[in-house]
Formats: sequence, C-alpha cells, structure tokens
Amino acid sequence: MSGPLAGIRVIDLTRAMAGPYATMMLGDAGAEVVKVERPGTGDDTRGWGPPFLDGADGSRESGYFLSVNRNKKSVCLDLKDEAEIRRLHQLVASADVVVENFRPGVMDRLGLGEQALADLNPRLVGLSITGFGQGGPEGHRSGFDQILQGEGGLMSITGPRGGPGLKVGVPIADILAGIFGAYGVVASLYERERSGRGQWVYSSLLGGMVAIHTFQGTRWLLAGDVPKPGGNAHPSIQPYGAFDCSDGQINICVGSEGLWRRFAPLVGVDPEDPRFATNGDRVERILELEEAMAPALGSATVDEWVDRLEEAGVPVGRVATLDEVYDSPQVSHLGLIDEVEHASLGTLRLPGSPVVYSRSERGRATAPPLLDEHHREVLGEG
Repeated sequence: MSGPLAGIRVIDLTRAMAGPYATMMLGDAGAEVVKVERPGTGDDTRGWGPPFLDGADGSRESGYFLSVNRNKKSVCLDLKDEAEIRRLHQLVASADVVVENFRPGVMDRLGLGEQALADLNPRLVGLSITGFGQGGPEGHRSGFDQILQGEGGLMSITGPRGGPGLKVGVPIADILAGIFGAYGVVASLYERERSGRGQWVYSSLLGGMVAIHTFQGTRWLLAGDVPKPGGNAHPSIQPYGAFDCSDGQINICVGSEGLWRRFAPLVGVDPEDPRFATNGDRVERILELEEAMAPALGSATVDEWVDRLEEAGVPVGRVATLDEVYDSPQVSHLGLIDEVEHASLGTLRLPGSPVVYSRSERGRATAPPLLDEHHREVLGEG
C-alpha cells in the first residue's frame, strides 16, 4: 500500500459497520489493516443480505460486507482459545493501532485492557467504538444504528413536514462513529510523534449524532426551539429544498437576497412582493411561497429547469437515483468507484474513497478479503 499512512499497522477487531468503516478509512490512507475474524463465520455482516454474490469457488459473499471492507487482510483467531489469544497479543505487539467495538469488559477478559495494552506496546494507539460512550448511566447499553438515530435525535428532525420521524437511508450513526474514530486515531498518531507514547481514543454512535446537530442543536440550546421534521424544506433559508417539476424533483438553493432577485421572476414571483421580500418573510410564509412557485415549476421538466436556473446562476441539482449517480461522468472523473479483483468473485465495482492527496499517492484499492484469506501471510502458519 501507498498513501500517507503507509507503514502503519492496524489490528481490526471490529465487526458490522462503525468499526469496519473506521478501519477502511485507515486502509484507504495506506495503513496495513489486519482484520481478525471468528473462525467459520467471520464478521457478522458476511451473513447480511440480500444481495449475495456466488463465488467461483462456491463461496457466498455479502454485498453489505463488501461495501466497507476493502484494503484489508483477513485472519481467523478463536478468542476463546488461550493459544489463539497469545497469537493476537503478538499481533498487537507489532502494531501501531488496535480498533475494537466489543461490549464493555470483553477487552479486559482477553487480556487487552488499556493498561495491559500499554504494557505490551507503549506506542500503541487504541480506538474503542461504543453505542452510548464510555461509562455514565447508559454506557452499558448496546448500540445499533437504528437505536442511536432515534435516541440521538436525528429521527426527530428527519421526515415529512409534521412528522413522523424517519431514519436516514444509510446507517449514518455507525458511519459517523467510524469517521470520528478514524479522525481520533490519526490525531493520536500525530501526537505520538511528539510524545513517543500511544493513547486510547473513544468514539460513540451517540457522540456522532450529537456532533452533527450543528444549527439544529443551537435552535434548542440557544433559542429554546425544539426542531421537528420539516420534509425537504430548510428551517432557516427559503426557498431552499426539493421542488416538483413536471417529470421529477430538483433541489433549489436560494441562499442570498441577490439569488432571490434572480430566481423569483423565473417562477412568476415578484421579488419585491412584501410577503416574500426578505429571507425571514419567506421562511415564515413557506407554504404560501411554495404555492406561488408551484405552477411555474410544474410546467417544465427537470432538465429544462436545470438549464434555466444554471443559466441564471441559481444553484440547482437533480434528485438522482443511485444508478444515475454511478453513471455520472463527474463521479467517474473523481475516481469514486473502485474496480477491484476479488479472489472468488472476479472483477467488482465498489464505492471508493473520496479523499485525494496532492503528493501522497492513493494506492490501487484491494478487494474485501475472503474469510481467513491472509492467514499464512500474516501469521506465517496454516
């Protein structure tokens, strides 16, 4: 592997989404990621589907697993076996980073608690990802994405105007816990260059949910306003959201008064109409504004409106389906689809890393591994 983290070794004890997403990010940046899995079954997500793909060797691979496990090596160790735990200790002793998302207390039972790891490898950086964080009255609770999208408030502000709340269409609580965890690992590796010592990093699904509240959080903390689902409308800027055309939807983002004066005549609205003259007026009268805009927007197609608004300099975009996204010339230009050679499935196209470096080469992605595919390479046995 090449990349800014080339030479860094990560022992990945995680499964499902949050931990694997974090270690995938580290692998994308060039780290060697050794994924330690249960013999026989491996990561839970190897059994999650559909879709499943049948391999040439008779194996069955899960699309869910394939989505977040590129750039990793797989080894199987039975962590109920003392000899296998000793092998794990040897791996950790040679590593720079260990990542885990076990239930509280499991790492201690494996002899890999924080102090034990510091004694084993003082330069080791550890990442622990949990649902509700370390300690506190709810730190013991199991954390699944759906649970934390609800308990972290995201569902209460997502959904059609007036409710009910809806979850986001991807496991965003898991993904954010992974992203913040990977960020903490990289920051700790940098700090290690000064101190010579490792440290432990903690990330949680609840923490990630609260961290992204941004202006919705300050609506409550600073103004005492409890946000509710608002559909596709922005609570602070208008018109800003998704609008119906004759054959589909477009997103329009009128983020300044100058843009409003260019946009309003295109949809048959007087920009000086006292009902809509300022952004505050438009937010307060959003239903009236949408009603006034609807006839014009509904009289032309998505493509026609995109052309008109782009010509006027008004930010606009299609509401694309995933097949349209992956066929996009811009997605191709940015290299957002990895083509990898899988040991059993052959050539695969997978979502790729969005990060590009000006000097550090982003190495060619490797396919998600077969279960225990790298046992001999990593452990020198089997």
